[in-house]
Amino acid sequence: MINKIVKIAKCPVEFSNSGKIVLIAGPCVIENEKFAISIAEKIAKIAQDKKIQLVFKASYDKANRTAITSFRGPGIKKGLAILAKIKKEFSLPILTDVHSSLDVQMVCEVADILQIPAFLCRQTDLLVAAAKTKKVVNVKKGQFLSPYEVGNIVEKIETYGNKNILLTERGFSFGYGNLVADMRSLHEMKKTSYPVIFDATHSVQMPGANGKSTGGNKEYIFPLARAASAVGIAGVFVEVHPHPSKALSDGPNSLSLSELGVLIEQLNCIDKVVKPFLGGNK
Repeated sequence: MINKIVKIAKCPVEFSNSGKIVLIAGPCVIENEKFAISIAEKIAKIAQDKKIQLVFKASYDKANRTAITSFRGPGIKKGLAILAKIKKEFSLPILTDVHSSLDVQMVCEVADILQIPAFLCRQTDLLVAAAKTKKVVNVKKGQFLSPYEVGNIVEKIETYGNKNILLTERGFSFGYGNLVADMRSLHEMKKTSYPVIFDATHSVQMPGANGKSTGGNKEYIFPLARAASAVGIAGVFVEVHPHPSKALSDGPNSLSLSELGVLIEQLNCIDKVVKPFLGGNK
């Protein structure tokens, strides 16, 4: 199986299903500037200590929250200014969500990776706008989409000359208010040859389970992340928070910051064992 390498411009971080595993981590949403900078600093220190490539993730706007009263974030202008500060101060590549094709040009001035949310993974205009930037585009496979259909997403982006594509598995709808993480999906998505990411925290969500907010069962983060890394993938995505119970978004399925180092150690160990069977561990 061919494993394409996707590199971030002007950055040593690179993604490949046969290369060293990459960590994409950060809070679900920017709660405020002080919070975002503080957690970025701590995650960067943990990643450096544990010797893993890191991409910092945070959203300036969560446009798909469950309820109208849910916290969405600081908005695009203030949010991007905060992400720009984090990028400069800690020399970290940045990943953030884009929900509208109108936002893409502004976002790509700061973000190194444009993330297409799962609910929008088939929105052609958004995919095309992201593709035209030639930035790395990370598409989260929708909860409603089979892994066999991601080829259509890839084709939309490739058609506009962009082959800097990441594909993320974040669980599949399993009845009402529940998701299942199918490890077969990772294997099938790897057949595109593009780097595959496993979202270990959204895969344990329980959508709408709390009525006005999403629930989750974080006890499954560790076993699912370990299982995914054993398949041989390019990276793992985790949302982290110093105090998940107080998080303004996705607290029930966020990993506690205090547990991140242990998770990285486990992923690194599994990755080193598996990758030699997949064409080498760079």
